[in-house]
Amino acid sequence: MEGPPIEQGAVAIEDGRIASVGSRNELGTGTHYESAVLLPGFVNAHSHLEYAVYGGFGDGLGDFAEWISLHIQRKARIGWEEYVDIARLGAAECLTSGITTIGDCSYSGAAAVACADLGLRATIYLEVFGADPAPALEHFAATRERVQGSFSDRVRPGISPHAPYSVSLDLYRAAAELGLPIATHISESPAEVNYVTTGAGPWGDYADLLVAPPGQTGTRLLAEHDLLGPNVVAAHCVMVDAEEISLLAATRTGVAHCPRSNGYLGCGVAPLRELREAGVPVSIATDSPASTPSLDFFEEIRAAIIAARAREGRPDALTAADALELATLGGARVLGLDDRVGSLVPGKQADLAVISLVNSPFDPVEDPVTAAVLGGSPERVTATLVAGEQRYLKGTSRWPDSTRAARSARSRMLP
Repeated sequence: MEGPPIEQGAVAIEDGRIASVGSRNELGTGTHYESAVLLPGFVNAHSHLEYAVYGGFGDGLGDFAEWISLHIQRKARIGWEEYVDIARLGAAECLTSGITTIGDCSYSGAAAVACADLGLRATIYLEVFGADPAPALEHFAATRERVQGSFSDRVRPGISPHAPYSVSLDLYRAAAELGLPIATHISESPAEVNYVTTGAGPWGDYADLLVAPPGQTGTRLLAEHDLLGPNVVAAHCVMVDAEEISLLAATRTGVAHCPRSNGYLGCGVAPLRELREAGVPVSIATDSPASTPSLDFFEEIRAAIIAARAREGRPDALTAADALELATLGGARVLGLDDRVGSLVPGKQADLAVISLVNSPFDPVEDPVTAAVLGGSPERVTATLVAGEQRYLKGTSRWPDSTRAARSARSRMLP
């Protein structure tokens, strides 16, 4: 991301960090991958690992609020152990897809346990809801205490005031006062914007799940009260106008762009070109399998390319190189970790993904970036390393117990 591709390139690793980057001839012998591309590990800036087996729940429901209500009902049928089982499967699927870092909004905190167990680098934003800060912060403190042993230099805590329709301004303020990284959902759908600005629309039927509408969009509300900034991740931002984009840019608030989730839920296509041109830090993110079929990061990157080109009507609206930057260094910037991960630079953490292109339509490789972005898949990920440690190796890394336990949890949620 910070230099041109290196043919026959190599990365030397010492004590979990990148010691040097160059050619094989320069750096000497080591593990060799034939017809492969070495990439910075992908940075998935917005996920929900605890929903890794929620695929298909409510697909095609006409109303977004009805969809959320269904998921709340299903989630109530399982408990802590099941949350952990599902989150472990989600973490494993991330590693299989070349993801080395995530920003996860976690309802129960189980994602922290999963990431610590499997070796993912993560910011775990523990979710809070409601109008009254006191019980919400009590819940946050209890959740943090339950998973405190999972936090480390690699897995750090954050807080997620869920959204302007589910969290009051007072709770946003209280969350900010904790001094932790923050993630929130903003302007995900037209129905959401209608509710928070006017109180009207179909969401009025779900008032028992929501807080009183603030009378303005989430971006304007948080900007007015100095609650945006570089420590904030705003997920989605599908329905943002020019003024809101300027506010996000001026405050250096990061945006997690989730094209598949937005498309499957019928929310629309985020104004990616406008966000990038304004200087807003933007990343590509999967959201969760509750709204997206998988944690396949290659599919997410390609969806971002397709959506951007379709919206702009131009094949150069988002190039493969642009998309790869958003998926690596872009995600690191959004999470405030770009001094540690996101590119293959000496001194940074040795977080890498090895993508094999043997027998792909792009082999022999002409352009390694295009080949990796358009031809990559979890099946082509040979190895995933976090801090120089091999956390996934194709053909040897399997998590059968996690898979069985997570599928069992899904069965308990079905009607």
